[in-house]
Amino acid sequence: MKNVLIIGSTGQIGSELTMKLRSIYNGNIVAGYIPGAEPKGELAESGPSAIVDITNEQQIAETVSKYHIDTIYNLAALLSAVAEAKPQLAWKIGMGGLFNVLEVARTMKCAVFTPSSIGVFGNNTPKDKTPQDTIRNPRTMYGVTKVSGELLSDYYNIRFGVDTRSVRFPGLISYVTPPGGGTTDYAVDIYYSAAKGEKFVCPIGKGTYMDMMYMPDALRAAIEIMEADPSKFVHRKNDDLDSTYELLAALGYEMADDEKALQDGTHQLFAVYGSGSKADTPCDKCKAAHPECDKCCKTCDDHCNAFQLCRGEDAEDV
Repeated sequence: MKNVLIIGSTGQIGSELTMKLRSIYNGNIVAGYIPGAEPKGELAESGPSAIVDITNEQQIAETVSKYHIDTIYNLAALLSAVAEAKPQLAWKIGMGGLFNVLEVARTMKCAVFTPSSIGVFGNNTPKDKTPQDTIRNPRTMYGVTKVSGELLSDYYNIRFGVDTRSVRFPGLISYVTPPGGGTTDYAVDIYYSAAKGEKFVCPIGKGTYMDMMYMPDALRAAIEIMEADPSKFVHRKNDDLDSTYELLAALGYEMADDEKALQDGTHQLFAVYGSGSKADTPCDKCKAAHPECDKCCKTCDDHCNAFQLCRGEDAEDV
């Protein structure tokens, strides 16, 4: 990698990955963003940036040409809870956007990294020592786009020779950007609530463990897989195998771990656990949109507690 474009550079992964890449490489490390989500501070000042809307193929191509890009990190996506509220937009960004990136990569000879997720798995996936190649039947729009993205990336590699690479991430723990709607974001959101002295409503039941990974480990995986010799990829040598590599969770995480960490005499935690079957009181927007439901209409843009708990009932993704 010499010249890299990060699409979605101001998001959870992108904000940290962009800075990490700039600390390693001397070429153009371009922070791609959309209006309203501009890079700020060191992210804006330490290197080039460009407006890159993943739904605009021409815009992607122009940026690749201008900065002589050889590698694209495609990080644009709606996370789990948001994707459930806006499934059409999630598909447009997750699949339509990926198609645009792969077409640009095909014509302009770029390598592409698109992160996948353990959200590709579903209720029928083996839960103990989950195999690399196994049943993928997600029941969330986020998971559906990730499975489809894995398949489309494989197709472009086999059919056109595009160097597509990916890893399946578990939930990622980070503090640089605020929680953005991922299923495991509660593990970070609780600290924001404690710092503000607010009550925190946990979207899952007490004693539930979720797979999570520390962000620096995820950055290392995203960089090293793009630096790796492609001849060493076992899955790429076998057309019957998926070329997405799964990262085992680095941490089994339970809500009580946050509680213990916060009992330090500085912050007091006020936590309310969800049962996984009954939501908290809906906000006014939810009640107005779906008055006959005592839970949530599942379309709340404000992500009220009822929305979070309702989604926690059947969430499978990260």
